[in-house]
Amino acid sequence: MKGKISLFLMLFFTVLTFAQKTVSGKITDEDGSAVPSASVTIEEPGKDAILAYGITNSKGEYKVTFTSAEPNVDLKVKAFNQKPLTKQISNSDQTLTFKMQSEATEIKEVQLKTKMITARGDTIAYDLKAFDSKSDRTLADVMRKIPGIEVNKDGTILYQGNAINKFYVNGKDLMEGGYGTINNSLPKDAVQKVEVLENHQPVKILQDKVPSDQAAINIKLKNSVTMTGRGEVGTGFGDPWLWNVKLTPMFFGQKSQWVVNYKTNNMGEQVENEGNILAFGNRFEGRRTNTSQNDWLNVENASTPNLPVKRYLMNNVHYLSANYLTNIDKKKEWELKANANYTNNAVERESYSQTDYFGGSSNIVNILNNFYTDKAKGELIFTKNAKKGFFKNTTSFSQFWNADRGIVDRTDAANGVKRHGDQAIESPTTSFQNSLSTIIPWKEKMVNILSFVSYQTDRQTLKVFPASYLDIPGFTPEPMNFAKQNLRLKTIEANHSANIGFSKKGWTFTPEVGFNFKTTDLVSDLSNVITPGALPTAYSNDLTYTTATPYGSLGVNYKNDSWMLYANFPVNSNNIKAEDPLRNVAKDINKVTFEPSVFAQYTFASFWKASVNANINNNFGEINTAYSGFLMTSPSGINAMDINNPIPQNNNKSAGTRLEYRNPLNNLFFNISYRFSDAKRNLISNPLINGAGYTVMQYIEQDNNILNNTYSLEVGKYFPKFKTNASLSYSNNTAKSDAFLNNNAFTNNNNSQSYGIKFNNTYFSWMSIDYNANMSRTKQTSTGKINTSATRTGFTHNLGAFFYPVENHTVGFNWDQVNTNAANQKYHNGFYDVSYQFTWAKKKIDFELKWMNIANKKVFETYDINTTNITFTRYQLRPSQVMFTVKFNFK
Repeated sequence: MKGKISLFLMLFFTVLTFAQKTVSGKITDEDGSAVPSASVTIEEPGKDAILAYGITNSKGEYKVTFTSAEPNVDLKVKAFNQKPLTKQISNSDQTLTFKMQSEATEIKEVQLKTKMITARGDTIAYDLKAFDSKSDRTLADVMRKIPGIEVNKDGTILYQGNAINKFYVNGKDLMEGGYGTINNSLPKDAVQKVEVLENHQPVKILQDKVPSDQAAINIKLKNSVTMTGRGEVGTGFGDPWLWNVKLTPMFFGQKSQWVVNYKTNNMGEQVENEGNILAFGNRFEGRRTNTSQNDWLNVENASTPNLPVKRYLMNNVHYLSANYLTNIDKKKEWELKANANYTNNAVERESYSQTDYFGGSSNIVNILNNFYTDKAKGELIFTKNAKKGFFKNTTSFSQFWNADRGIVDRTDAANGVKRHGDQAIESPTTSFQNSLSTIIPWKEKMVNILSFVSYQTDRQTLKVFPASYLDIPGFTPEPMNFAKQNLRLKTIEANHSANIGFSKKGWTFTPEVGFNFKTTDLVSDLSNVITPGALPTAYSNDLTYTTATPYGSLGVNYKNDSWMLYANFPVNSNNIKAEDPLRNVAKDINKVTFEPSVFAQYTFASFWKASVNANINNNFGEINTAYSGFLMTSPSGINAMDINNPIPQNNNKSAGTRLEYRNPLNNLFFNISYRFSDAKRNLISNPLINGAGYTVMQYIEQDNNILNNTYSLEVGKYFPKFKTNASLSYSNNTAKSDAFLNNNAFTNNNNSQSYGIKFNNTYFSWMSIDYNANMSRTKQTSTGKINTSATRTGFTHNLGAFFYPVENHTVGFNWDQVNTNAANQKYHNGFYDVSYQFTWAKKKIDFELKWMNIANKKVFETYDINTTNITFTRYQLRPSQVMFTVKFNFK
């Protein structure tokens, strides 16, 4: 393993040792006046390949950095109404001034043609019209075709495989990370171009002081004041009656912006996740999270297949959200943002599974679920983001009223014993959070104060009827109709810190002191289930788990034209206590840890970036690793930590390297990366599973490791001549871990490989094609008292083809294919949809008739390999359905 890491580091530092040269100077015309916006390129003699490029500023100044092994290179200058200039120069640092001769640029046609991809500094701009097809309607539809960019169904944007940190519309961050709504609903016709802001630091006062390796997206609209939006109203035939409504009006002005969104359907479209925070900015903006429940208790859940959600989701969802931004001062530095959303969702799910454990037991389970989600969230944000100061305060409140149901039939495959159980859980949650961050300039320094306070309560009640459904070793149900698990969690968290920044010659040093505090109270009681000889307190918990961590750290940042470095060197004093007076439990740990993190990036030859990163962190568990009273987290399992087990101590080390190439001049994007991680733990789980599949979770005090090695590669290119965007990807992950099952020790080795291809083509005026395919292979090997080995291969693809036989008429065809091969079993699952759309061009209204799942495939079958078992699963799918939909823009 050390050899692999050494190889990657050697390659990385070999790249850095190439001689990088810089040519700078000024471009003028015959009269000595500056020539702005002239392009300056460096090429190797005799080769049609650009090494680096630059654009002159308003003063005619340019600067180009390049790397080449040739003794001489060609420098070429082009500008409007100037004669092109070429000069061979030596491969060395130099300053060159050029005077260009006037030459009229002949325009053969009265037609303006913009470049589809342009770059200036760290900003790459994409002309949206160069990538869209006749079937595209929204921003997300077109962005999926842009090289170097990926867009998921919920609107999440990845650039060069990494998540973005900000999403702006006309330079304003209305959505505060929850940008999926805009991405999926903004009409493409309102957008002029999409800008990628590489190495984007969103806090203005920190720009050129604290670098960032993440990119942001800025959507430039055609008009500075835009009223727009997207709507759909649909109805369909099926059992039950189907509907789909989407109404998303938007307004983007110079002083204020707002988006209102209402979506409801029962035809399998998942819309409730659009409001999730997808971009988190950086730590200097404070702390924002997707609030979630501490869902310790669950009914047994029917699993979901590896299919597009629309194929299996039996839903009835209503999602309403509103986002508002306004400037509250004349300088437009202060912003007020108010965000709110509400979700009401009912989901039905059904599956059949047979699980064969490597320890020898086997069980068959039929599950029918009903999940009920009812939640609301409100958020108020005050922000000042200026060159002379920063302030941001975020206050949020969330409330959940969730409830789940389960009807389960379980069979022990060995003896044929069957059990039936009705399960129900009620789980209300209340959460409040406030995050404050301010940066105040003080002479030549910056003072930053951060504060985060959170309070959350979770109450959960799980009932199982009859209690005799439980067949957990060592437990006997009392003669009552049901078993009941009550649980309450109350969590208080407070994190406060202050730092001061010193900057000089590109370096910024940030010493910081802080105090993190978190306390969680757990109260639980398990009724109507007993263990012979056990005390009543064995079924209850009254545990307080407290973590107090004062710390000091030093942040080091550096940035120039080629290098970017940021590192943090914290020393933490971890003080952890776990106290349960019911059983005289009093555990504690006091340990000082050093947890450094380092990231370095080198940019060379205009198009290349090479980076390395490494970090060490320690984790001492949470309250869910410390309770020792029996807790029925699911009707299929009862958990408890051994009262004598110490507090968990997990040490995680990781390191990685990455090489990127992005060249907007020839539309080529490329990245390759490697990552290694080693997680060392002092406790290891030892589940005891009987033939029927019921589990009692135990833990053993024993040092163990999880080792991971991951390689990934992606290449993407846009071919303008053929109007085709294509990409290839590959990933390889190898994991090795220690494990126990039914008191038997194992070593698990897992290798998974994935190959992917994507392309879209709009070359023909009568047809456009989108195609995605992925092939995977997973091999799971367990060695120990019982040796097992299993291999699973899979193939998935999606083909979307649209035909335009007559103006304003579109015929669509969609094909999803999912194949699974494992344990000498082969399952091939194909799904087909067809659609017809008529566009009323004058009103920009679409009328669509769509037939989904033409073959009326009602079940999906597959094999899965896990660390402890192989599982065959049959999932219930949505039947064939027909939808008629009217789609329109609001303006």
